[in-house]
This record gives sequence, C-alpha cells and structure tokens, in this order.
Amino acid sequence: MSRFLARVYVSLKPTVNDPEGLTIRGGLHSLGYRAVERVRAGKYMEITLDAADGAEADARVREMCQKLLANPVIEEFRFEVEPAD
Repeated sequence: MSRFLARVYVSLKPTVNDPEGLTIRGGLHSLGYRAVERVRAGKYMEITLDAADGAEADARVREMCQKLLANPVIEEFRFEVEPAD
C-alpha cells in the first residue's frame, strides 16, 4: 500500500444560486473592492488515504465525492490525487 493525498474541490453548479458568494461579494464591495463582479463559494478538502496505486486512489476519491462529499443535484466536484510525502 502507498499513501496518497487528494485535494478535493466542491462548488455549486453554475445554475444554482450562491447566497454565500453574494454575501462575500457584498463584503468585498463594502471594503472598496468594487471591481469584484462575481464570487462563487465552495469547499476544499485534503484527504490522505492508503491505496495500492494511483488508479485505486482516484477511484476511491471519486466514490467518496459521489456518495458523501458533494451533492450531485446542486454541486460539482473535481480532485487531484498525488503521492503523499
């Protein structure tokens, strides 16, 4: 077994309203950053896991995203898997 690090990014689909993003944009505007047109908020996770190889680690992380980490109705995800130090 080898150890891998997965970096997972989950964000709302473009067609889903993002009230958190709107609030952040409003805060940035109130701080004087009027050039900010749009903010989309999301989640970032780092997961360390053991797997036989990179392909197995990839498959496991994809399954985790599909089953728990992302809501497929309103969210999309992407991830990167690399050997952990």
